[in-house]
Amino acid sequence: MRGIGKRFPGVVALDEVDLAVHDAEMVGLIGENGAGKSTLMKILGGVYQPDAGEIRIDNQTVQIHNVADSIRHGIAVIHQELNVLDNLDVAGNVFLGREPTHRWSGLIDRRKIHDQTEPLLRRLGLNVSSRTSLDRLSLAQQQLVEIAKALSLNARILIMDEPTSSLTLTETQRLLELVLELQKQGVSIVYISHRLTELDCIADRVVGLRDGRNAGELGADEITHDRMVRMMVGRAIQSFYVEPTAPGTAGYFRVRNVRSRAYPDRAVSFDAARGEILGFAGLVGAGRSEMAESLFGVDEDPSSEIFLGDRQLAISNVGDAIAEGLFLMPEDRRGTGLVTEMCVRENITLASVPRYAVAGLVQSGREREAAQRQKQKLHIKTPTVETLVRNLSGGNQQKVVLGKWLSLEPKVMIFDEPTRGIDVGAKAEIYRLMRDLAAAGTVVIMISSDMEEVLHVSDRVAVMHEGRITGVLDRADCTEKNIMQMAVGVTVAAARPPC
Repeated sequence: MRGIGKRFPGVVALDEVDLAVHDAEMVGLIGENGAGKSTLMKILGGVYQPDAGEIRIDNQTVQIHNVADSIRHGIAVIHQELNVLDNLDVAGNVFLGREPTHRWSGLIDRRKIHDQTEPLLRRLGLNVSSRTSLDRLSLAQQQLVEIAKALSLNARILIMDEPTSSLTLTETQRLLELVLELQKQGVSIVYISHRLTELDCIADRVVGLRDGRNAGELGADEITHDRMVRMMVGRAIQSFYVEPTAPGTAGYFRVRNVRSRAYPDRAVSFDAARGEILGFAGLVGAGRSEMAESLFGVDEDPSSEIFLGDRQLAISNVGDAIAEGLFLMPEDRRGTGLVTEMCVRENITLASVPRYAVAGLVQSGREREAAQRQKQKLHIKTPTVETLVRNLSGGNQQKVVLGKWLSLEPKVMIFDEPTRGIDVGAKAEIYRLMRDLAAAGTVVIMISSDMEEVLHVSDRVAVMHEGRITGVLDRADCTEKNIMQMAVGVTVAAARPPC
């Protein structure tokens, strides 16, 4: 790709960007959110058309007008935001738009689809049937289905945009092994990730983008975490962990007998201190997100008891939770955290519309002022607060979700995978905001599948296994070994009871 340029209304997304990938080479592509990484790959994948520049494959200039053109040239893309249909089964998603048909009738050959899908699922270690409906799978499992779809294309060039953002440590390790196997088979791979340790392990070369321009390149012997960070953001990033400024109020937030739809026969109880960041770790499917949704009133649970200070909260639905100051930043920001067809202003004020209404009519000027404050506070990269959320990068979309709740002064804030798909600079900002919230007296709960995040941000860590909390680790006992043992149900001597 040479001299690639792309503009959107009010934004120069790419400016004279070059990217070369050799046969069977693993190229890491890094940059802050909004740097242009996904835009560049969507051009190669036929989603966008460039305003300038050219694309050459095998030293021949090619025109990629649409996704079909990209596939014909042997290019497959795994996008950061999932492109799956949850009303179809796994096999239907893998072969969507490419369904084999019976020779005489022209009808879809369902048996062939399933027979070809099953080996792909086994290759990825995804232990579900190809006949399973997508709406029964977790976000991480859906992401593996998206990867299976790309593998089914037998591509020469595979683009992976944040492929491990929803995967656990074990699933990530399996995926990285698979990626290296594909490379040995002659596949060229462009690997976009904000988990820089992954690139340190697998990349032959790392290319950096900053503000829509080339920021530099690192050879295999030059790739280190610090050098990648400096190339991305132009400066070093300090350690993520920040000590609490004052002792927390132990037992301020108390949860008793909360049940979730994933494990209705298992009750969860725990205490969280005011002023701390309580991390929740565990494998995908352990029930952490479902537990958070029950706390937020998504699923009514009449047996649960939730206390804040000396007061019991009455939460039977999401409206009750919002009224009590208990908020959830969900794992799936696009599906359940945002209305992507609305602008930044409308999303930030969505949960508090009555605050900006006079005589039942919403005052857009008052909304705009509130949204502008959050834009500045959270450093949301957008031309104006009237920009549609769908046009923002993933990290900036995440900040819009956070801005929606921060404008309401939360008492309890639950972050579910708060930095999924977010660059290292934006991560540092969100961790600082989490610590500031805790210091201001907000109860902060963080659910994360990123082991580095759990270890570097949490004051204490609660570990879940199959719908139960297996124990809570004080910061001094928070090690990868202890957490992983507890995540698979092994008792650890250093762990304390959850409450």
